[in-house]
Amino acid sequence: MQKPGLIPAARHGRGHSGKVRQAGITLIELMMVLTIVAILGAIAVPSYTQYTRRAHRTDAKTALLRLATNQERFYLQNRRYGTNAELAALGFNSALSENGAYAIAITAADASGFTATATAVAGGAFDQRNDTDCLQFKIDETGRRSATPDPNPNRRCW
Repeated sequence: MQKPGLIPAARHGRGHSGKVRQAGITLIELMMVLTIVAILGAIAVPSYTQYTRRAHRTDAKTALLRLATNQERFYLQNRRYGTNAELAALGFNSALSENGAYAIAITAADASGFTATATAVAGGAFDQRNDTDCLQFKIDETGRRSATPDPNPNRRCW
């Protein structure tokens, strides 16, 4: 029979040997979990960074395609393509893309054609200067697109 007010040994965490069992995790278990998390992080972070760089390239591509469309509209009204000084007339209040990650410039424009570029700059919603595959995008009056440097002949930048 048990004395009143005492807790039985099995409930108190004592095993058959009479030693008290500690609840929790060991240092080795904790180190194993941290190692696994570090390995997963080392794989995931560079992959995610590359994914976001590719996704943010759309800021430059969208700006250049919009500029090319507005250049054709400008040409119909003026019988020449707009210059860099006329970016406002072409629908650009500043010389930056929508999110400010690329500087938009018209490097050549006359009655026969134009060439426009989008170059990665510091600032903006994101910094694309580390995107070494596609630092600068170009488009001309024929719709020909290119990127500098573009190591892939399949034009993965566009």
